[in-house]
Amino acid sequence: MKVITLIVSMALTTLATTVSFGQDTKTEKASYKLASFGVRGNCGMCKATIEKAANSVDGVRSAVWNKDAKQVIVSYDPAKASLDKIHQAIAKSGYDTDKVTAGKKAYNGLAGCCQYDREQKMSQKIKKSEDGHDHGDHDHSGHQH
Repeated sequence: MKVITLIVSMALTTLATTVSFGQDTKTEKASYKLASFGVRGNCGMCKATIEKAANSVDGVRSAVWNKDAKQVIVSYDPAKASLDKIHQAIAKSGYDTDKVTAGKKAYNGLAGCCQYDREQKMSQKIKKSEDGHDHGDHDHSGHQH
C-alpha cells in the first residue's frame, strides 16, 4: 500500500511540475510592452491603490507608481490589455490620470491623505542631486539621507 501511495505522489508531483513549466513558456512567449503616464496622488496608500488598480486589468504584468514624478510605469500584454483599460481602472479607483478624470464619488471615497490637489502636475521629471538621489520637486535641505 505504501508503494502505491508513493507512486501516486510521484506521478502527481511530476504532473504539477509539467503543468507549471508549461505555463511559464506561455508567459515567456507573450509580447509585453512598457508604457508610462501621469497619475495624481500623494502617499503610500495612493501608491498601493494605484498599483492594485492597474494590476487588476487582465494582461498587466506589473505597475509601479512614482510618488514624486506622479507617474506610473506599466508592463502589459497588448493582446489582452489596452492603455485605455488601465487608465479607466485607475480612475475608477479614485485617481486622475493624464487621460481620464476620476469620478467625484470615487475621488471623495479616498482617505483624507489621498485626496490630492485636482490641479496637481503629473509626469514630472525627477531631479537628481549631487548625491545621486531622486528628489522630484521637493526640498531636502532640512535633513540628510
